[in-house]
Amino acid sequence: MAKMEAEQASKARLVTLKRRGEFLRLRRGVRCQTAAFVLEAKRRADSSLAGQARFGFTVSKQVGGAVQRNRIRRRLKAAVRDLVHDHAHHDFDYVLIARRPALDCAFAALVADLTRALERVHRQGPQDRAVRK
Repeated sequence: MAKMEAEQASKARLVTLKRRGEFLRLRRGVRCQTAAFVLEAKRRADSSLAGQARFGFTVSKQVGGAVQRNRIRRRLKAAVRDLVHDHAHHDFDYVLIARRPALDCAFAALVADLTRALERVHRQGPQDRAVRK
């Protein structure tokens, strides 16, 4: 029984970004590109929310129809759930912007790309990028 409870705790719901302003704030953060997605990350300034890493997912209509977009979003969320406790920092916000290859690549490759991307954005440090308008 304890093993099942531990598995459920590790697969707990992700804290997700909801508002447009939260997504736009991350545009000025650190960015890492892979074949399947782009990861944007930035440390939260508000320490009252620093309990858990927050994630946002963007899958545009250019990637495909609704079925493909939802499948990509589910795959990215599952990959994040697998890695959130080991690789994500609790005081960071992250946005994953999906690309078309996220639909067809092997799940293990998707997880490996996400691991490398998370390590890279944390290694680069909290630099602010200028945003073009």
